Amino acid sequence: MGIGRIGVWHPLLGRAPAQAVRRAAAEIEALGYGALWYGEAPGTREAFTAGAVLLAATERIAVGSGIANIWARDATAMAAGAAALGEAYPGRFALGVGVSHAPLVERRGHDYTRPLAAMSAYLDAMDRSAADLFPVDPAPPRLLAALRPRMLELARDRADGAHPYFVPPEHTAAAREILGPDRILAPEQAFVLESDPGRARQVAREHMEGYLRLPNYANNLRHLGFGDDDLAGGGSDRLVDAIVAWGDADAVAARVREHLDAGADHVALQPLPPDLDTGVAQLTELAPALGVRPER
Repeated sequence: MGIGRIGVWHPLLGRAPAQAVRRAAAEIEALGYGALWYGEAPGTREAFTAGAVLLAATERIAVGSGIANIWARDATAMAAGAAALGEAYPGRFALGVGVSHAPLVERRGHDYTRPLAAMSAYLDAMDRSAADLFPVDPAPPRLLAALRPRMLELARDRADGAHPYFVPPEHTAAAREILGPDRILAPEQAFVLESDPGRARQVAREHMEGYLRLPNYANNLRHLGFGDDDLAGGGSDRLVDAIVAWGDADAVAARVREHLDAGADHVALQPLPPDLDTGVAQLTELAPALGVRPER
């Protein structure tokens, strides 16, 4: 599957009005980015429906769920949905799956006590269901939303790779060491095209504040060496600068190179603030510094 070196992750690709999503997807494809990534959370479209909207609106660009929530459908439905998009759009869909977060899962009435065991059992059930599905060639790659070492090991052993979110390049280096050389590693990287430190960090903190209240992200950052003081108040300057790249196009491109040099195969860029038109404008400005060009 060709996802290229640079893609785009945007929350509104799964949430904004369909007409706006189609327009933005076509514009991002025309710029030359390699993949579109979208999430699944309260208020978004169902993951495979969102993927179908993006695939139908474009011609070449890859589309990945980032992530499809395992608590939103059983494993048979997950496998069947991925197979359906893989058959309809050969080589263009990647299935990112994840355990989500305790507060969101408990709202659905599920028990989040053992997320690693739940993911392992879910992958077992997906594999069992494969025998009943029509063959798809190439099969959509399966990526796990893996942050900590044990989930990364599961991504290495039971999937085609990992799609980490809300991580600095230091995490990418550690993830590559665990995954080994043959698994896909596609981290997300948020950015702000703003060179004033105060304004850039204000936008970054507005983005980060909610994520820092989720235990998975907070615990992963602690694992990387950040303390509780770093996590308070939307994030210390040190944490903000680690999670959100800001500055001019060259500064953001330098952060992308840090991920690639650390072992990423692909970096999914998330423009801030989360407005589709603003995001497309920032991606247009950023493309030359990244070496992103339209296909000829």
